[in-house]
Amino acid sequence: MEKLKLYNTLSRKKEEFKPIKGKTVGYYTCGPTVYDYAHIGNLRTYIFEDVLKRVLVYNDYKVKHIENITDVGHLVSDADDGEDKMMRALKREGLKPDAKSLLKLAQQYAKAFKEDIKKLNISEPDKWTKATDHVKEMIKLIKQNEKNGYTYETKDGLYFDTSKLKDYGKLAGLSKVSLKAGSRVSMGDKKNPTDFVLWIKAVGENKDHVMVWDSPWGRGFPGWHIECSAMSMKYLGEHFDIHCGGIDHIPVHHTNEIAQNEGATKKKSVNFWCHGEFLVMDKKRMGKSAGNFITLQTLIDKGYNPLAYRYLNLQTHYRQKLSFSWEAVEAAQNALEKLWATVAEYDKPKVGCAEYEEVFFKAVNDDLNIPKALGIVWDLVKDKELPGHAKMQSFLKFDKILGLGLDKVKKEKIPESIIKLAKDREKARADKAWDKADKLRQQVETKGYIIEDTKTGFEIKKR
Repeated sequence: MEKLKLYNTLSRKKEEFKPIKGKTVGYYTCGPTVYDYAHIGNLRTYIFEDVLKRVLVYNDYKVKHIENITDVGHLVSDADDGEDKMMRALKREGLKPDAKSLLKLAQQYAKAFKEDIKKLNISEPDKWTKATDHVKEMIKLIKQNEKNGYTYETKDGLYFDTSKLKDYGKLAGLSKVSLKAGSRVSMGDKKNPTDFVLWIKAVGENKDHVMVWDSPWGRGFPGWHIECSAMSMKYLGEHFDIHCGGIDHIPVHHTNEIAQNEGATKKKSVNFWCHGEFLVMDKKRMGKSAGNFITLQTLIDKGYNPLAYRYLNLQTHYRQKLSFSWEAVEAAQNALEKLWATVAEYDKPKVGCAEYEEVFFKAVNDDLNIPKALGIVWDLVKDKELPGHAKMQSFLKFDKILGLGLDKVKKEKIPESIIKLAKDREKARADKAWDKADKLRQQVETKGYIIEDTKTGFEIKKR
């Protein structure tokens, strides 16, 4: 079997994947900040991560999957006014500014997110980890960075000094000068543009923050980056296999995770960093701040099956931009429905099609080349030489990667009268009674079915 190769953002090349420990894979995915409904651009990343997880399982790895839920500390961006997204959401929805309201709001949007991924046939992680449940671990990790000499304190918070880390920015492959400043307060309080906050004090613009904890640096709340570091290391260890997210995480969030991880442990923290590209609409990245976002529910309300959106994603490689249009999702739905209808006609699965399976799994093990794999699916559909029961066996194997619900498609029961006509036609053909065979075929077609001849006999399908 072809070895699994993945593109590693850290090395900027495809590498053969080898787990740190035996057949177990430590797998961390950056989850949602639960201040609003996820849009389909967000969901593209989770579809990619789900496919990667399925490919790992196909390769006989036992995946330990951890995903966070950010319910505190994620500010509006890495370089603006520094307002917590959760606090902004409380104002937007006219809710009382207190911890109870914030946690209730977070729970509401976390539930909506989990419902979305279920509709997309995305498997849940082994463990969801909420930021507010892990502040103790975050403080411990910050203290370790402080002990190792990587921090300094200002009136607004405790910062990581990026000038102390020789290879800061290696994930993005950029110099410190060109990296985006990970500011949480004004640049005037920082030593270097790329320095980032580990602990935000409840003072100034954050004095009314409703989620605060005691710490050695005063009452306040953790920065966004330290959350993922603390939670991933708690459940997967100081050194684990794969960390995923969107490409927007590369220059700041994941760059800063690496800095504080290595600042605390003085060793490499993650072997493979994998990132999915943006979904774009009208040539612009889809996003809430841009105001050009669509939720999964919008697609459903317009009559589209959520799995049609999954199919649309599978048509484009995860490291390439995906351009969204209503025409594209319509075409994806039509293709998916055609595939379902085709599969519904097949007999119970038996021995699969080894040739097709070999090229399919070779494609998925080549850095998740799912567009190529999807093309192989349609090549198999069009193959007139192979019986349906063999195709069905292969499709069920393919769907363990694709996640298009092919295992749930039910074969429509063919009426006995139609089966009898088909058998009579087969006998007529054997007797070389061609006119009789043709008339029997026409009778079957007038009743809404077609007969397809195969090497092993015939198959009946709904027209």
